[in-house]
Amino acid sequence: MKRFVLLFLAAFSGSVTYAQTWQDTLTRIEAAFAKYKPDGPGAQMAISRNGKVIFSKAWGMADLEHGIPMSTTSLIEAGSVSKQFTAAAILLLEQQGKLSLEDDVHKYVPELPDYGAPITLRQMMQHTSGLKDWGSMASLSGWPRGTKGYNNDDALAIMIRQKTLNNVPGAEYIYSNSNYNLLAIVVKRVSGKELSEFSGPAIFSPAGMPLTVWRSSYRLLVPGRTMAYSRAKDGFENDMPNESVYGQGGLLTTAEELIKWTEFYSGGKFGSPSLYPQQIKTNNFNNGRPHNYAAGLVVGPFNGQDAIVHSGATASYRANLEFFPKLGLVFAFLSNTSAFDRDSTAAQAVVRNIFVPEPPAAKKPAAAASFKVTEETLRTYTGWYKRSLDGQGVKLSAKDGKLLFGSTPLQATANNTFKTPGGANLLFSEGQIVVVTPNSDSLQYKSVEFSNINEGAAARYAGEYYSEEADSRVTVKVEGTAIWAIQKPDEKVQLTPLYRDGFDSPYGPVYFERDAQNKISGFKVSLGRARNVPFVKVK
Repeated sequence: MKRFVLLFLAAFSGSVTYAQTWQDTLTRIEAAFAKYKPDGPGAQMAISRNGKVIFSKAWGMADLEHGIPMSTTSLIEAGSVSKQFTAAAILLLEQQGKLSLEDDVHKYVPELPDYGAPITLRQMMQHTSGLKDWGSMASLSGWPRGTKGYNNDDALAIMIRQKTLNNVPGAEYIYSNSNYNLLAIVVKRVSGKELSEFSGPAIFSPAGMPLTVWRSSYRLLVPGRTMAYSRAKDGFENDMPNESVYGQGGLLTTAEELIKWTEFYSGGKFGSPSLYPQQIKTNNFNNGRPHNYAAGLVVGPFNGQDAIVHSGATASYRANLEFFPKLGLVFAFLSNTSAFDRDSTAAQAVVRNIFVPEPPAAKKPAAAASFKVTEETLRTYTGWYKRSLDGQGVKLSAKDGKLLFGSTPLQATANNTFKTPGGANLLFSEGQIVVVTPNSDSLQYKSVEFSNINEGAAARYAGEYYSEEADSRVTVKVEGTAIWAIQKPDEKVQLTPLYRDGFDSPYGPVYFERDAQNKISGFKVSLGRARNVPFVKVK
């Protein structure tokens, strides 16, 4: 405790009053992390200000089976916080003249299909490439991440099968781990070294991170590594990333070494000249709208301050790294359990708000005068609509003089325009809705027929379907009016009817397609990171 007080005094230069205040701060931090018990999974929290560590502590256990306590030098996997290190390797290679962020990825990975437009390394780095997430595709195969020992070559093999993109390159932000696994492959093909070999002398050693390593193989022996745990019925169970893919994640590190890295690159010491401006550089979308994802870093306001942040989760490891440049503050959090996700988020907020108080809530503008739309007009808008991007269905209904978008009440601003409580604008025109979100994205919905599933209608969907892109075979079975998608050996999910040929499922929207004879020919399913994955009816 004395060390913490001295660190605080060194950082803030004050009197006994400061020491007493710091003691109160320590008490608040301890209370915030009370969920991490001495005999349970643990966490690390480190804070620096103006280049000095003012707090660093570990709670709980690193290894429950062997009774090893968590320490500030225990290695915890950082999930997607790892992405900034992969991006840093790419930026360093660019500075060395070995590649350009504007290069088409096909220059280095010619195996990828031709999508009719170049995909730049920068677009991959900023998640605007449109490449489908290979892990989402693997989950459709019946072998989601963690069930097989995938490596980067396996991930590439899945990517190569994808015949379409989620979006036009540069047009949208859709987070996809495929981008960073490919960047790790590019590092290897350009430098001749695995990312894990390249990073040590080029990044970790200069930054003063002697403990940090990549989990480039799940078989790797790593002294000091923590085990990861999820909640089980009678306590906890192991939940490790049993895979060898890395670059998108896979960094084993400590909270203190994450702080060292942040101080190193933000202090202009990474690269010659400093690559810091490139690390935080963002680019606009094709339509000119700003985008806040840079080189594995999210850049933008947080708690009313300029901030550079990223979070991470792999299996049951959790991570968060936040940097407030103008305040000189860095917060690093790592944990080896997912059991306290909600509590850990709240705990980090408590700690952050001690140093970076949330700004006062802005006064809500006065509500605009409500425009009255007749019940007859409202009824013309009711029914089912299909989102063109991914087949998602939404039902519009009228109740008590209000139009509901799903369960969201809309405020009329004209006879054919409405606004959501979140600020999105809806325009109705000839059986279509155009939704313009607060960040200017435009989503189109088309009016579709209501689904009236009887036994005869349900039977049309029965059959066997195969997806080359997912390398997956699904049998659709019908029991009365219930429709089930079955994947051997034991995956069975029910399809919930929405609009005609459109369903909801645990995976996401599913919509069936028909041939020229009006017979079911296949279906497409959309996951959050992989849109419109096709399955063809084969039997």
